[in-house]
Amino acid sequence: MTALQAQLEHLDRLMADLGRALADKDWDAMAQLNDKVKPAVEPLMAALESGELEPEPLRLRLEELQQFIDAADESAHIARKEAEDGLKGVNRNRSAARAYQNISSNPPK
Repeated sequence: MTALQAQLEHLDRLMADLGRALADKDWDAMAQLNDKVKPAVEPLMAALESGELEPEPLRLRLEELQQFIDAADESAHIARKEAEDGLKGVNRNRSAARAYQNISSNPPK
């Protein structure tokens, strides 16, 4: 196996791991894996620029990586919205509890 083939396979494994982390909504793993993407892609881009690598295998992987990034971004937006809605619910409950406490501790005369 050539070094370029090994680098392509490494990128494939990285993308598979990213896909699993996204499916599991494991944001910590996604952040760690995301840090590995650029170092995995850079030598392949250099090989492409120098003519050592055909464009098609890398283009397909980069398209797949872009689809993953789009899906991860959408998933992060959904998770953020769910957390925001949860916090709003907690604040409403807290306000209702305070109002009830004020009414029950100060009965009308």
